[in-house]
Amino acid sequence: MAKIENYNFKDKKAIVRVDFNVPLDENGNITDDTRIRGALPTLKKILDDGGSLILMSHMGKPKGKVNPKLSLLQIRDAVAKALGRDVKFAPDCAKAQEAARELKPGEVLLLENLRFYPEEEGKPVGIDKNDPGYEAAKKEMKERQKEFARTLASYADVYVNDAFGTAHRRHASTAVIADYFDNQDKMLGFLMEKEVKAVDNILKDIKRPFTAIMGGSKVSTKIGIIENLMDKVDNLILCGGMTYTFAKARGGKIGDSICENDKLDLALDIIRKAKEKGVNLVLGTDCVAADSFSNDAGTMVCPADNIPDGWQGLDAGPDSILAFRAAIVPAKTILWNGPAGVFEFDNFTAGSKAIAEAIVEATENGAFSLVGGGDSVACVNKFGLADSVSYVSTGGGALLEAIEGKELPGVAAVEDK
Repeated sequence: MAKIENYNFKDKKAIVRVDFNVPLDENGNITDDTRIRGALPTLKKILDDGGSLILMSHMGKPKGKVNPKLSLLQIRDAVAKALGRDVKFAPDCAKAQEAARELKPGEVLLLENLRFYPEEEGKPVGIDKNDPGYEAAKKEMKERQKEFARTLASYADVYVNDAFGTAHRRHASTAVIADYFDNQDKMLGFLMEKEVKAVDNILKDIKRPFTAIMGGSKVSTKIGIIENLMDKVDNLILCGGMTYTFAKARGGKIGDSICENDKLDLALDIIRKAKEKGVNLVLGTDCVAADSFSNDAGTMVCPADNIPDGWQGLDAGPDSILAFRAAIVPAKTILWNGPAGVFEFDNFTAGSKAIAEAIVEATENGAFSLVGGGDSVACVNKFGLADSVSYVSTGGGALLEAIEGKELPGVAAVEDK
């Protein structure tokens, strides 16, 4: 695998997988251009070297069909403005041979949404997994995916993957395409390198104490990460909606709070494993309960395991916040994924904001802090603290799978074999 910082792109055509799946309003205007700005160091390096750029990305979930509302044509002007130069557009990503061939050094070509073709994701369309012909359809689609990837590869001399957000998927543009480039002509972009390094800091270069904060509503969606972290962390804070599954599992009364009733044994198993491994498991002891799921609901602070009927826990209480701070502030390695409450409601942000502020304090004292996952990123952005932590990951599912210990196809595909 080549290193982008050492590669000379002069007179080379580089096809770059970016993650320009940016949010749009009803008029097709970008509401958050973070992902475009995140890719700029890679794109400007290629152009400054005297190379030309072919940009490919997906947007939304068109499920293999053309959908004008998900066309990348809508973002062309924004990309051109960010790069400070014109951007050509190929209305069919699989029929851009001529446009790519005519591209001159310093020029940029944006391909239409990759997912307008089912071959990008490589999943059979119009057939159920239980149908007798599914396996044959799956095999056929894999061949079509290879051909699709080969077509994309034919446009360029060099392949760069800078889309960490899709690195956990073995799609045509994120992994399969790499098979059609020599090791010296495929590489990770600067953003991908930063993401991989951040994960390595969390999993392989741990400075102790190591505190992980896992929030969100469901234990089930975080179980793989929790189990992988259990052998690495000193402190494990479990907060947010999953608090009430743990409270009920231990015989508590949780009112109308969210709860995974089929995961009570799993919650008890996590408590047991933490004790066996010497992990300091921090669970919320009190909460801010509400009499309805709304920002203007009536509230009271009560024990997390003694919530009256008709009330539901929507945020961490003051005692829980103190316990969270005690595990976060002295830490030297910190991972945060998932809020401590319904932070979208301004009246229930206290727990999440306290976690963010404690992480910032620890970071100022020399800790490495990684914030990842959509809700956690939204939290630090809402509180204006994104620039005060060590790293904010652009990858949701990719980050979680990396922390879970899984290989990321988008990274593995460009590594030396």
